[in-house]
Amino acid sequence: MTHYRAHRATTETYELAEGPVWDAPRDRVLWVDILAGAVLTGRLDDGAIRVTGSRAFGEPVGAVLPAQDGRLAVVGRDRILLAGDDTVEAGPLVVPAGARSRTNDAAVDPAGRLLVGTHPLDDGTGPERLVQVDGERVRVLDDDLLLSNGLCWSPDGGTLYSVDTLATTVWARSYDVATGATGPRRAHLASRELVGGMPDGMCADTDGMLWIAFWGAGEVRRFDSSGAVVDTVSVDAPHTSSVAFAGPDLRTLVITTAREGLDAEQLADAPASGAMFTVEVAAQGLPQPEYRAA
Repeated sequence: MTHYRAHRATTETYELAEGPVWDAPRDRVLWVDILAGAVLTGRLDDGAIRVTGSRAFGEPVGAVLPAQDGRLAVVGRDRILLAGDDTVEAGPLVVPAGARSRTNDAAVDPAGRLLVGTHPLDDGTGPERLVQVDGERVRVLDDDLLLSNGLCWSPDGGTLYSVDTLATTVWARSYDVATGATGPRRAHLASRELVGGMPDGMCADTDGMLWIAFWGAGEVRRFDSSGAVVDTVSVDAPHTSSVAFAGPDLRTLVITTAREGLDAEQLADAPASGAMFTVEVAAQGLPQPEYRAA
């Protein structure tokens, strides 16, 4: 087992940084500050991330993904927003009207469909959903989750992995990239493997192993197919929220963290909370697909 330590990559901190993405054609990192409703962009340079842009959307944003037409697919509070340089176009609704939920993590499948999960609001108790957006069509994959979170696929695209944070479970199911059809879900990792902190954002590497950020633990863990932890990354921020591979060779882990939920004493002990972190690892990530808008 290899133990890595991540390094602070931004001077800026965020209330709830989430959803890092490597936008290779534009040589940039994308991420969101969910509660600020902001989409951030940055340049990766020798482990540091220089923030190059921030755009506010006036509502919570769960995720941001590059789109095939050059725009950004911004996952707004309840629907997809397609953002150009000076325009915002409303896309499909993914959270039903009146639901005590907002969008949360999202990911693009190898064919360009968008998967989006939901998160309970305030006193909301769910159930939460995981949906698949294919053009204007929105298909519900799960409607019984407690808090839908990290999403990724196996290297061949044939298996979808999804996190239900409050159920302490990583689900797996077969996935047909050509049609978007899915098979029955099964528990891939459960509470016996996911001890210490809560599983949050997630990505996969070329070996098919899962890298999962653990909220409350200040750690990212790499799991093999048996459910064993084979590598760990320590982060100087307890609320480690998500993780992605970045850089030209996809060997730099970019890790988001949060200040949300930390009191003054905890922030004094972990002043880097809310910053972005990076670390070079002996694994390689998978290319980021682009969203195929309708």
